[in-house]
Amino acid sequence: MKKTFKRLSALLFCISLILISCTEKKEDKSLPRSVPEAEGVSSKAIITFLDSAAANTRTEFHSFMLLRHGKVIAEGWWDPYRPDLIHTMYSASKSFTSTAVGFAVKEKKLSIEDQVISFFPDKLPDSISPNLEQLKVKHLLMMSTGQRREPPTTTQDWVKSYLETPVDFEPGSRYRYSSLATFMLSAIVQKVSGEKVIDFLTPRLFEPLDIEGMDWETAPGDINTGGWGLRVKTEDMAKLGQLYLNKGKWNGKQLLPEEWVEEATSLKIQQRPELTQEQRESSLDDVQGYCYQFWRARHNSYQANGAFGQFILIIPEKDAVVVFTANSNDMWGELDMVWKYLYPAMKDDPLPADEGSVAQLKQRLASLALPLPPKNSNEAITSKISGKTFTLAENNRSIKNLTFQFSNDVCLLNIKTDAACFDLSFGSGKWEMGETLRHGPSIFATAVNALNGLPPFKIAGAYTWKDDQSLELTLRYIESVHNEIMNFRFEDNKVFVDFPGATGPAFRKIPPIEGTIAE
Repeated sequence: MKKTFKRLSALLFCISLILISCTEKKEDKSLPRSVPEAEGVSSKAIITFLDSAAANTRTEFHSFMLLRHGKVIAEGWWDPYRPDLIHTMYSASKSFTSTAVGFAVKEKKLSIEDQVISFFPDKLPDSISPNLEQLKVKHLLMMSTGQRREPPTTTQDWVKSYLETPVDFEPGSRYRYSSLATFMLSAIVQKVSGEKVIDFLTPRLFEPLDIEGMDWETAPGDINTGGWGLRVKTEDMAKLGQLYLNKGKWNGKQLLPEEWVEEATSLKIQQRPELTQEQRESSLDDVQGYCYQFWRARHNSYQANGAFGQFILIIPEKDAVVVFTANSNDMWGELDMVWKYLYPAMKDDPLPADEGSVAQLKQRLASLALPLPPKNSNEAITSKISGKTFTLAENNRSIKNLTFQFSNDVCLLNIKTDAACFDLSFGSGKWEMGETLRHGPSIFATAVNALNGLPPFKIAGAYTWKDDQSLELTLRYIESVHNEIMNFRFEDNKVFVDFPGATGPAFRKIPPIEGTIAE
């Protein structure tokens, strides 16, 4: 009996060790880390880059990651943004859709020479023009569909609307950027695979790269938007960049064919063919040529990019990947900073150890933060309005009532609309973290299905009193590019509401909304 018990105990112990080992291996999902000098980069140069980022008034950086020789050597998030949060990719989503096409080609589910009309025989217009007939998958990939205008996103069938939009020029003859062309790629992948792009990519890309927690907006028909709408973490962006830098190989396994990587990232069409090579080399990275949902860039590099400064920059000559998330009014200026400060700092051989600079860089990266609204108090007003409900005049945001509650340096704002109620929290001198179903700003806010089907949005809120009568609330959608500013001016029993700092067509500037304390 004792022998049996000992054997059983030993067996259980071995099993537990195996399980622990497997768990530890499973939990290690990060890219390897190193220090800059070990990978041939000066920590001082990265600090200089961060100095430049801090002085850049046109770009609000949210995160940054630098990889050299497959290892992360610098990474930082500007608080309240965090490494565990996903972030809106906007058009950097297109490169993930292109990757899905690559897998579909690999599996012979489609060819880039396939006619677009062949996939949707039930959605064709009554008359098929010669140009529409010639439209192929490769033309969607290289943004040369021949359409003069962008198909609408306000209909209930985007595929049908796309095929009904005139193809004015011969496909392949000229460049025209089109997010709906990428949507069509998403629709085609779904048509041939029976799965949405996000589900199609899960076993082929996301799981092998240990990418989790991603989501992707859908269009009518439950089709991923393709050209925008993907949300992944900063490190996940870096993993895609490293996969392409490795020519499709990951942990010794060829996931994506090397031939596809080469095809997808090589020049296909010029955005401005009238430019000379000399003019192109001295210009910005947005005129270096377009590939298959990737852009060429200076120094023989290429990039995935999205509106407001989302970048995955792959630099083969330096064996490097640079990633940004941001809210920028000068997105190409971000790459200018890479070329000015980081690119020349990448040397062929390891540099001498510099523990002091490494420590300084580590501290600098850990202290990155967006400015907080100043902490101000206003007892006279807060005591008067706390717990009060204001009824607003009719407005285009469908806001009916606002209720303010102040307590312990927190302002709780309740917004009641025609369809729902939302509770938003704002801290004084601190970010108050929370979640909401209230849609934030988006440049695709007017599209059918915009932001629908996504989980509650993570937010960070802070408030400050601008003067004796004016309250300013800052609401950051921290899995998004954008933030929203709300200003409230209180006069007697009235409030005047303004939205001066919001982004996107659904958050355009409007006259202040007047409200009165409800009796």
